[in-house]
Amino acid sequence: MKRKDFLKKAAVGTLGITTLATACRNDVATTEGGAPAIQTGKKYRWNMLTTWPPNYPIIGEGCELFAEWVKEMSGGRLTIKVYGGGELVPALEAFDAVTSGTAEMAHGCAYYWAGKAPAAQFFASIPFGMNAQQMNSWLLSGGGLELWRELYGKFNLIPFPAGNTGVQMGGWFNKEINSLADLQGLKMRIPGFGGKVLEKAGGTPVLSAGSEIYTNLERGVIDATEWIGPFHDYKMGFQDIAKYYYVPGWHEMGTVLECFVNKLKFESLPKDLQAIVESAALRLNMWMLSEIEAQNNLFMDKLLSEGVEVRTFPDEVLSELRGYTEEILGEITAADPFAKKVYDSQMAFKKRAAKWGAVTEKVFYDKIM
Repeated sequence: MKRKDFLKKAAVGTLGITTLATACRNDVATTEGGAPAIQTGKKYRWNMLTTWPPNYPIIGEGCELFAEWVKEMSGGRLTIKVYGGGELVPALEAFDAVTSGTAEMAHGCAYYWAGKAPAAQFFASIPFGMNAQQMNSWLLSGGGLELWRELYGKFNLIPFPAGNTGVQMGGWFNKEINSLADLQGLKMRIPGFGGKVLEKAGGTPVLSAGSEIYTNLERGVIDATEWIGPFHDYKMGFQDIAKYYYVPGWHEMGTVLECFVNKLKFESLPKDLQAIVESAALRLNMWMLSEIEAQNNLFMDKLLSEGVEVRTFPDEVLSELRGYTEEILGEITAADPFAKKVYDSQMAFKKRAAKWGAVTEKVFYDKIM
């Protein structure tokens, strides 16, 4: 090869490398179908609000892990700052803040937004509803997530399942619950459908953020409270100010926790970062349930060893509460066509899941455990 030809080819090669480097520094290059071909160097900084106390064990910690996973998977192109409830906005104002774009995303529980959209509650938990395994199946493989996104789309939001508490405990009380009469006049911190059922039974539901519950119970602002399960309840210190710990958690059998993202902010991300956010949410969904289950195993033993009295709600009380639940569900679905659409989907799935569970999970617990 002649020297001048070699230099010409080298110059062309250098130009190609320079062009590629320039493309890498600019916005995403796309293939013919619109998918990203070369990743952008642009960096995004987001804020995540939560409805939980700052650094709250497992749930708040999980949000911090979510931010770490996103940063790691994106190579630092998307970083997320996590704020506990009240640090940036009040805990129960997270929905409005993300809708408006004040923050890019939040972590919470859908039943907190029942006043904005009654159907939202179905994406968290309903009394005597499905467990965590069944809720995940309905959302991810039974059409539930599509309905959830249809509902939240009206508020400029995209939701993702991002955690589950598993079956919760029935709550902390300073008096025995022997009949429905013992619920008359009872002021109890209990959100969502469970609160409406308590109200039907003659009690008074109180909605308050997690950071306020201990003080309210200690000062007699409320007479009883539910929270999550042995691990979180122990950390809250309820065993020091309440005498009886009741099972089962009829009101929340497998409560889904959520990430929701401002729709416009999400759609402004490159496709790969969108996929990273969704993947991190699904990872959080599994991690949080697994961690809560493992810790509850340990802390139930701890509570028992420290003298906590675990009681079971009488069958009569549970039967009455189930009846009130059916009444309330009927009222809500009659007034809100979208709520009926979601409820019908969920109940059809639950019916199929119950048949399968009868020959698998039930047999396992009855015959093997």
